[in-house]
Amino acid sequence: MSRGDGRLVEINFDGVIGPSHNYAGLSPGNLAATRNRGLTAHPRAAALQGVAKMRANLELGLTQGILLPHARPDHRWLDGLATDYAAAPGHLQAQALSASAMWAANAATVSPGPDTSDGRCHLTVANLATLAHRSHEWPETLAQLRLAFADPAFAVHAAVPAPFGDEGAANHMRLATAHHATGVEIFVYGKPGGRFPARQHPDASAAIARRHGLDPARTLFVQQSDEAIAAGAFHNDVVAVANGRVLFAHEQAFADKDRFYDDLRAAFPEVEIVEVSADRVSLDDAIASYLFNAQLVTLPSGETALIVPEEARETPAVWAWLEAHVAGNGPIRHVEVVDVRQSMANGGGPACLRLRVVADPATVDPRFLVDAARLELIARVIETHWPEAIAADRIGDPALIAQIEAARRALLEALGTVELIDR
Repeated sequence: MSRGDGRLVEINFDGVIGPSHNYAGLSPGNLAATRNRGLTAHPRAAALQGVAKMRANLELGLTQGILLPHARPDHRWLDGLATDYAAAPGHLQAQALSASAMWAANAATVSPGPDTSDGRCHLTVANLATLAHRSHEWPETLAQLRLAFADPAFAVHAAVPAPFGDEGAANHMRLATAHHATGVEIFVYGKPGGRFPARQHPDASAAIARRHGLDPARTLFVQQSDEAIAAGAFHNDVVAVANGRVLFAHEQAFADKDRFYDDLRAAFPEVEIVEVSADRVSLDDAIASYLFNAQLVTLPSGETALIVPEEARETPAVWAWLEAHVAGNGPIRHVEVVDVRQSMANGGGPACLRLRVVADPATVDPRFLVDAARLELIARVIETHWPEAIAADRIGDPALIAQIEAARRALLEALGTVELIDR
């Protein structure tokens, strides 16, 4: 039996930014990542920015969780390629060292218990098969999820098999009148053949919906627009986000928005669609500012807030739209600004850094939940052990690799999750 009391709340599990955070530019279609390729990264500052974001969420009254950095370099993956890190060519070193698991929105797709046929919260780990540096994340992510969500209230599934690319919650949205109510789940996929890879395969989305036991009448499959992908919206969450009754989206997010909106209103009449028109905020400005790669959350008061990066405030058209919306008594009542510049420079905003799980916190392994004291512990480990900087020409430095591996070990030991050290 589950040990929880059935109290379902939104829990945001943020990825702790790992000590190997660097700018290798491994992600075609992610314009920020490719634009900043070769720059010096600052893992310590990046991770502390992530901790500050989580502190801010706690201060808003939100429930906060964490996912932990993966073992980097990934020696097991390199073993499969018949090499070790020291001997591997530069591109394999970069792919083995990537800290991209920090973007927890790509960890899994989550269907809360009210939506599923067996009443359990189902999580399917994302295979991330489209890009080499991410394709080897899923076994370690699966190990963490099965540890964090071992309670019978959850069902944690292995990845959909390749080549059906699945990018997790970054291409999935849920709407419901309340977290404990039955919702409508929306899977957003791309079509291949464009300028950049379309990362979410429709067959992967359909497989997850079947696996989670979702009601077909309350499940929508929607194509992302080619123009959004070509502009750098490599995931749907770069141009749309949903929570509660609110869908917040750019006018050019979907291939056939009119049909989608009609289908959504039929499945969920309570929906409030907040669409940002292209003549107010261009697609380029929306993507550069990560206006939609924001956390759309329900505050304890019941009001809806949007947590945006500093870049949104610094983009005049975006900030003007947000101020006008809040002043006009729209459904988004509050805008909170966070500094995640190190993540943004690698192409990940506030929403990329978190996996939203609707569950009873009492059913989650407490080692994966945080309060102010636990965040302070994490910050101390980061300040002591994380590299201050990683330049592009240092990724082969044995001393750096030793520091990265020791830093992760120190964090897992401090948090009591030592069983993950050798995963």
